[in-house]
Amino acid sequence: QEPHPRSDVPPPQDPRRWQGAQARVGAPGAKLDPAFGRLPDLLLIDGGKGQLARAVQVLERFGLQERVAVVSLAKREEEVFLPARPAPLKLPRDHAGLFLLQRVRDEAHRFAVAGHRARRQRQNLRSLLEEVPGVGPKRRQALLARFGSLEAIRRASVEELAQVRGISQALARQIKQALE
Repeated sequence: QEPHPRSDVPPPQDPRRWQGAQARVGAPGAKLDPAFGRLPDLLLIDGGKGQLARAVQVLERFGLQERVAVVSLAKREEEVFLPARPAPLKLPRDHAGLFLLQRVRDEAHRFAVAGHRARRQRQNLRSLLEEVPGVGPKRRQALLARFGSLEAIRRASVEELAQVRGISQALARQIKQALE
């Protein structure tokens, strides 16, 4: 696991990493957001006993421990932790239940990674375009609305860039140069 760029941020497997989020969730007066709609039947936590304990604390804080089941799946040994059991449940590698939990976890990872990549691409676009004098948030938004992605903006010709409202030929040349 790669260390976080900021040395004061615990690694992802460390439950302390999530204390800030838990503090916000458990702040005095915090309520369950009705936008969540129906509660899930099961929370699958990616991690071991420590991560499971944190999830249980949050459920208890909201009085949901009786309404939402929670389990955690530890990656290294693929052990299943349950709140009521002190020892992990070790299912056979070919167990259908373990296979299902692994697939759900892997899909959540895939979804999170895809979201992270999209967010990083938007940040890269913002930073690259912000380096061009004359391109601020409105012009950046106009470029994104027209082309959809940094790659599409990069592939666009100077003439195509200049067709975007607020982008002159000279600015289009500067943008093209900055993205090459």
